[in-house]
Amino acid sequence: MLATFVIGLREGLEAALIVGIIAAFLRKNGRSLTPMAIGVAAAVALSLAVGVALQLIEASLPQAAQEGMETVIGVVAVVFVTGMVLWMSTHARGMKKELEASASEALGAGSTRALVVMAFLAVLKEGFETAVFLLATFSASTNPVAAAAGAVLGILAAAAVGYGLYSGGLRLNLGRFFTITSGFLVLVAAGLVVSALGSAHEAGWLDAGQQKTVDLSWLAPNGSVRGSLFTGVLGIPPDPRLIQVVGWLAYVVPMSLYLFWPRGHRPSAAAGVRIRAGVAAVLGVAAVVLAAVVGPATMPALGAAELVDDAGASVGSVALEDGAARIVAAGASEVMELSGGTTVAHAGVPDAVEYALTLDVPVSGLPSTLTLAQLAELNGGRLPVGVSPQQAPGPFTATWARTGERRLWLAGGEILDLAETDVTTVTLTGGGLATSRTFTVAGDVPGGAAVSGGTLAVPDDRVGAAASAAATLRADVVERRFWGRTLPMLLAVAALVVLFTAWRAHRRVSTPTRGPEATVSVPTRRNANVA
Repeated sequence: MLATFVIGLREGLEAALIVGIIAAFLRKNGRSLTPMAIGVAAAVALSLAVGVALQLIEASLPQAAQEGMETVIGVVAVVFVTGMVLWMSTHARGMKKELEASASEALGAGSTRALVVMAFLAVLKEGFETAVFLLATFSASTNPVAAAAGAVLGILAAAAVGYGLYSGGLRLNLGRFFTITSGFLVLVAAGLVVSALGSAHEAGWLDAGQQKTVDLSWLAPNGSVRGSLFTGVLGIPPDPRLIQVVGWLAYVVPMSLYLFWPRGHRPSAAAGVRIRAGVAAVLGVAAVVLAAVVGPATMPALGAAELVDDAGASVGSVALEDGAARIVAAGASEVMELSGGTTVAHAGVPDAVEYALTLDVPVSGLPSTLTLAQLAELNGGRLPVGVSPQQAPGPFTATWARTGERRLWLAGGEILDLAETDVTTVTLTGGGLATSRTFTVAGDVPGGAAVSGGTLAVPDDRVGAAASAAATLRADVVERRFWGRTLPMLLAVAALVVLFTAWRAHRRVSTPTRGPEATVSVPTRRNANVA
């Protein structure tokens, strides 16, 4: 409530000052206030429409899109607050005189239209900024009703102050007022930075820097006055993340130094140029150091993976070597070339790379004929569908075939999982069958001879360890990309901006101020000597 009250008071007061000064000039010169009142009402209505439209658009979006829109609104609000605070820091003391001079000039032109437009644009500007501020503050507030009440009270207070200034019954030191409120608004804007970073994470835009830093629940418990102050007003959560702490400090420290450095100790214009150039150099060096120090993320070496059979007994291993996988099982060694991989989700790893290979397994030692009883035993105790004892009593001629499939998954360049299965089929002819029939065999032939080749797989604990290492790698990639690429780019852009401002300041310092131009008297024809 306090934050929205100050925002409403400050924004409303700026508009009220402009409207009050214009109204005073119109009244002093006997002009009607009706056109100005219409312009002010239209600006207020448009501002309300903007706020309602933004709120309706946000409410109609999915959850992730709502978080993204809150992030955008928060960033825009921070930019508006920062611009307003910086502008007021240099213009607050002479604001009233400047407005009076502009109003006097407009009225001197012989028309009130310029004053009406000035009032309309002033209220529209402040109303639009207020709508964006309040939307961002409502999103970060734990009590929207109290926040709305604070905004309304702030605007009403601003209107009362504006009327007092208009009627002459109130005097206000604008420089001191805006200096005091600037300090509070810097903290509010820093809270909006924190909230925007949090909503950016919820929207899926920012996953880096989410490590917990400090526990502030003891300082700002839920439901307490302190909790309302820190969370509701200043936007500081009870468990700020690393990126939020960095963002808060990156905003508060330079803004506070710029606004509240003692005026008696502020550097001269030439020294200010050198300071800005130094700041740009520091930002540039920091960008280079971060980009050089933060290297790429790497997957820890997991080595060869054990292979087990259906019973869980160890039967071999699989290891990577020179772009291929060497599989050792049952005393045999085989190399599987790794080419044509596809990205799939497997074992909780969304970006695993899968390699598939079809195996041609030789068949030997299996019977060439099968009776009805043997066929039923191979089919789990019952005859396959389509084989009738009355029409096909057997025995049947059996032709065996075995095909296999091997699939290998890698995560981060390390072995995640392997699954190898084979399928045995038998094709029956004769024995009363009108046509040949092919069946998949899952049992054993009489005498205990296995017809199913079984499976090979990586143990579950190894798969879990590889999946965990891959998840750590994905998080590390995000962190290193942000701290080693994104942040250095932002620092480099900031360095260029500061350097540009230093260059402009240097031009202003180095360009000599022109004095009054000398006048040269030229003799007129009347005074000229005629030869």
